[in-house]
Amino acid sequence: QQQQQQQQQQQQQQQPQGTQTLSLDAAAAYLSSLQESYQHMTSKNDSERPRSYAPRNPYPTPASYPSQPSTVFDNPSIFEKLGTDCLFFIFYYQQGTYQQYLAARELKKQSWRYHKKYMTWFQRHEEPKVTTDEYEQGTYVYFDYESGWCQRVKADFKFEYAFLEDSLV
Repeated sequence: QQQQQQQQQQQQQQQPQGTQTLSLDAAAAYLSSLQESYQHMTSKNDSERPRSYAPRNPYPTPASYPSQPSTVFDNPSIFEKLGTDCLFFIFYYQQGTYQQYLAARELKKQSWRYHKKYMTWFQRHEEPKVTTDEYEQGTYVYFDYESGWCQRVKADFKFEYAFLEDSLV
């Protein structure tokens, strides 16, 4: 042990005097920049859509204008009367609400099925050509909410049951 201590002392004596303080300054700068980058680190919420609507150009409205959604939209029977486009709008823009649940429930009643991987709704256009325990393959209509806000046909699509959303929780 004494030999090791002597070797360490000799190595320290051979280093120029300013080297040790320079390395401490470099370490401090490194830790400071690391702490700064940690404060600006991305989170999983950065890639998610905002949960509530925030207008781009807020405008003062009169008191007579409603500021909260009507309670009529808490009634499930209203959703049976809404069109498919309206149900899709509610599903994608009222996320995490009871109204989203009601819209999803009504879409399922209309034979739409939610695909968890593509995060969109699919409906059979015709009976599947291939059906197994893991998937079915055929022509489907899907709702394109990202680029066109319309229904498109996808031929020879393989719908894997593992990505099928079964629950409405």
